[in-house]
Amino acid sequence: MSNCVEAIDLQLISIMSNSLYNQRGVSAQKEDVHKAIQKLDKGLFPNAFCKIYPDYFTNDADWVSVMHADGAGTKSILAYLYWKETGDVSVWKGIAQDAVVMNLDDLLCVGMYDNFLFSSTIDRNKSVIPGEVLEQIINGTQELFDTLKQFGVNIHYLGGETADVGDVVRTIAVNGTMAARWPKNKIISNDKIKPGDVIVGLASYGQCNYETLYNSGIASNGLTSARHDVLHKFYAQHFPETFEPTLKDEVVYIGKHRLTDEVEIGRQSADDSQQKTTSIGELILSPTRTFAPVLKEILVNHFDAVHGLIHCSGGGQTKCLKYLPGNMKVVKDNLFTPPVIFDLIQDASGADAREMYQVFNMGTRLEIYTDETNAQQFISIAQSFGVDAQMIGRVEENEKKEVELRVRDEVIRY
Repeated sequence: MSNCVEAIDLQLISIMSNSLYNQRGVSAQKEDVHKAIQKLDKGLFPNAFCKIYPDYFTNDADWVSVMHADGAGTKSILAYLYWKETGDVSVWKGIAQDAVVMNLDDLLCVGMYDNFLFSSTIDRNKSVIPGEVLEQIINGTQELFDTLKQFGVNIHYLGGETADVGDVVRTIAVNGTMAARWPKNKIISNDKIKPGDVIVGLASYGQCNYETLYNSGIASNGLTSARHDVLHKFYAQHFPETFEPTLKDEVVYIGKHRLTDEVEIGRQSADDSQQKTTSIGELILSPTRTFAPVLKEILVNHFDAVHGLIHCSGGGQTKCLKYLPGNMKVVKDNLFTPPVIFDLIQDASGADAREMYQVFNMGTRLEIYTDETNAQQFISIAQSFGVDAQMIGRVEENEKKEVELRVRDEVIRY
């Protein structure tokens, strides 16, 4: 068989993996959710990454407002397992960061970078989640805000709601709502994305200047499948509160790993003489990296050069399809080599590349659409913060909206 590039048709989806997704009650594309909200108002800028409304508080036509809700999702279950197995309660601070960043980095993608309001929503089963866990989440939230303030990104913590709802939640759900008002003429609406643009990708992994540990790049999407595919049946037997009891045994914790298993992550710099190792738990629980310091500098000093911003969260490398302003093809032929966490997940799940890139960010989590003349400057800014960046692709004319990935020996189209 030749080594020629193989084109994979839209309909060719892994039957095994898709079946596991459905049986676990999850969906990479949230089709039901999108159908439920399709009749809602799209806001002032329908192609923007977040829904934007007039500033109803002041009725000033020159300002807009946004309110956004998101959270750590089922990553909190992984934190629960890790805490139970190791006794390390500080793991919950990472979950606090996940709940904040999944809001913050979405708002960054519409051009907002300062003076946010944040309210947390924590639903817990008090019989298994004690007060010390709540303290870690709440204090971890404030610690993240204190760190970001050093970079001129101010988030004001307005408290929130903590509810004991054991009849509803088996362990804990950690979510938040973030709001901001912003000048209307400083919004990134994605309407400027056009054929001829190039795409600068920011890496989700490594250790940047404002992180204290190696970040696996996993962020907060696809964790239900990652958890069940990677982790051992031990967790089903000892922690039945961590999964829906009606699920069939053959889809629950079907992997080979314990959270304490060690894994190599490679040399982290040219000066390293030895391979670095960490645990599966630390990899899969790496807090979601925020790109706020990087994007603030870009938006303050180069706003007009930013044509569009996409956070590759739910939907992975297909996320951009929802926000293109017209028919065009996004070609990504120079994505980052996926870090080790995604190799572990793919090996455990048996998922093909098509599905992996549709579910996970695969190491490339934020996209900046710009002219080729500005790309290197944006790359340099990101690298000055220790965030790896490179030109990952381009935008081409096309008769429909389409994403084309070129990874290894495959061409994958969505």
